[in-house]
Amino acid sequence: MNEKTGPYQVVAIPPGRRAWLNIIDLSRPTHHMYGLLEVDVTVARQFIAEHKARTGETLSFTGFLAYCLARAVDEDKAVQAYLRGRRQLVLFDDVDVGLMVERQIGETRALTGHVIRDANHKTYLEIHHEIRAVQSTPVPLSSEMPAWFRSAMLLPWPLSRLVKAVLGMATRRDPTIPVSMAGTVGITAVGMFGKGHSGWGLESTRHSLDLVVGSIAWKPAVVEGRIEPREILNLTVAFDHYVVDGAPATRFVRRLVELIESGYGLDETNAR
Repeated sequence: MNEKTGPYQVVAIPPGRRAWLNIIDLSRPTHHMYGLLEVDVTVARQFIAEHKARTGETLSFTGFLAYCLARAVDEDKAVQAYLRGRRQLVLFDDVDVGLMVERQIGETRALTGHVIRDANHKTYLEIHHEIRAVQSTPVPLSSEMPAWFRSAMLLPWPLSRLVKAVLGMATRRDPTIPVSMAGTVGITAVGMFGKGHSGWGLESTRHSLDLVVGSIAWKPAVVEGRIEPREILNLTVAFDHYVVDGAPATRFVRRLVELIESGYGLDETNAR
């Protein structure tokens, strides 16, 4: 121990986390456009609160955002395109939303990746129940990701660097590889770190389109000419500028915000 420092501990990084750090390195360099938005989520939040008071069930707010994201992407699938080489784009028909879910792994709880497949063909309730089912189901350590991929990501240096270079080259040539593991679009929620305060999150993403869900705070807003307190979500939208230009990105954001602020799809919950 260095005499100039106080006591400290050295702890092992869990294998799943080490694999994830290497997965991030597989991404090719990207040039992202970021939109920092303030979205009025009062309608959705009130609906979720009233539903819980009436039934005792807590509906997933992240699931609602995933539902709105999938619907907006379904109307303009170019925003989830991926480069193949430098001359081709791969356009996916299905909207697969990748997100992180806290699950029981062995004796601890940790965040693991989950992909909501065909989210553009699912109702809000179907997405909500899928997220809750994943959260409540323990996952074996071996099933976090394909066994061969996990082993490759945990190789010691310098083998890990060589494998990452090869896999990175393969994923750039065939975007179906990363999409099969992480989805076509993604959602990252960091809002729990800033409860009651306004704040946006920024991240390095492997997706062509990613939402970073920031904090929610009460703010004054103009509603039909009146100033009212509203619940405002700080939402970051990240686009890969290699595949999406400013004008279509703006149109997409406008539609996404419209769906979120209107509480799109929540009325289906009362019809069950």
